[in-house]
Amino acid sequence: MDRTREHEDEAHLFGDEDHLDDPDTGDDGHVPTREKRRNRKILVAALVLILVPVLAVGGYLAWLNHIVTNNVKQELLLPDGNNQPTADDGSVVAQPEGNGTNYLIIGNDAGPGRSGARSDVMVLVHVPADHRDVTLIHFPRDLYVSIPGKGKNKLNAAYAFGGAPLLVSTMQNMLGIRVDHVAMLGFEGFKSMTDAVGGVEVNVAEPSVSAGYTFTKGVMHMDGDMALAFVRERKQLSEGDISRGQRQLAFVKALMLKTLSKDTLTNPVQFKNFVEAATDNLTVDQKLDVGTMRSEAFALRGLRGSDIRFVTAPFTGFGTSPDGQSIDVVDEVKMDQLGEAIRTDALQSYK
Repeated sequence: MDRTREHEDEAHLFGDEDHLDDPDTGDDGHVPTREKRRNRKILVAALVLILVPVLAVGGYLAWLNHIVTNNVKQELLLPDGNNQPTADDGSVVAQPEGNGTNYLIIGNDAGPGRSGARSDVMVLVHVPADHRDVTLIHFPRDLYVSIPGKGKNKLNAAYAFGGAPLLVSTMQNMLGIRVDHVAMLGFEGFKSMTDAVGGVEVNVAEPSVSAGYTFTKGVMHMDGDMALAFVRERKQLSEGDISRGQRQLAFVKALMLKTLSKDTLTNPVQFKNFVEAATDNLTVDQKLDVGTMRSEAFALRGLRGSDIRFVTAPFTGFGTSPDGQSIDVVDEVKMDQLGEAIRTDALQSYK
C-alpha cells in the first residue's frame, strides 16, 4: 500500500489534516480544501466537548439510578384493593382531580433496647399540584382515634394492629383524604443522611440536655448523632411528645433544605452519599417507583425555607382513655377543616 495514501487516510480519520498540501481556491469559487478540513476539525472538537460531559452526567445518573433501584424496597404499605377514604356512614369520600399528592412518612426508632412495634413518627407531607410549596403535618402518636375494626385507640396502635395499611386507612378516614404513597424509614437512616450532607442547621425552640449534648435556643449545627439525640428527646420538653414532634419537623425541614441546596445538588460525591444513605433502609409502597421519586424530587428542587410549612394535627388537650391510657384528645371540628384543606389542595388557607 502507498505510504502517502495510508498517511492521508489516517489523518482523515483523526481530523488532523493540516500537514497536507492543499491547492488554492480555483476560478470556480469552491471553498479551499484546507478550510473545509479546518471546519471539520473544529466540528469534531466541538462534538467531543459536548458529548464528554453529557456522557459523564448520563453515566452518573445511571449510577445513582442503580443505587436507588438496588436499595429501595417495595412492600404492601397501602391498603389492598380500593384505597379510598370512607365517612362515618360508610360512604366513599370523593376526591377532586388535580388536588396534589399526599405522602405518609412513617419513622421507626427501633434499635438496640428499643421497641419497634409502634410507629414513632407519623408525618403527612402534602405536595400541591403546582409544587410551589410543601406542608408537613405531624400527627402525635397519642391521638385518640377510631381504628377500622379495632375501635378507639391511640393512632400509633393502628400500626401495631395492622401495619402501614391499617394506619393509612385510619388516617384516610379521619381526614377524608386519600394517602397516595407511603415511605418508611428508621431513625438511623435520618442519622446517615445528615452525615452524608455534612450536617444540618436546625432551629432549636426549647433547650435540653440529651445524650451528652446541650441544646440551646436558636440555630445549631448538628451531625447525625447529635440530630438523633435531638429528635428523640421528649421528657425535658414542655409538651412532651407534641414538642418532640415539632422538633422532628424542624429537623426534617433542615435536612430537606440542605439536600435541595445548590451546594449538595452540584456536589456529585456528596449527593451520591446522600442518595445512598436515604435509600439504604427505605421501604416504599407498592405503587411508588423510582421514576416517580426522581420526578418529584426534581419538581421540588427550587424550594426555599419559606416554602416549607409545619402543622400539628389539631387536638384540644390531654386526657385519659377508658382503659387508663394517657391520650391526646382530637379536635374534631379542626380535624375536619384540616382534611378539607388537604382534599381541596388549599392548605395555605388552613390556620
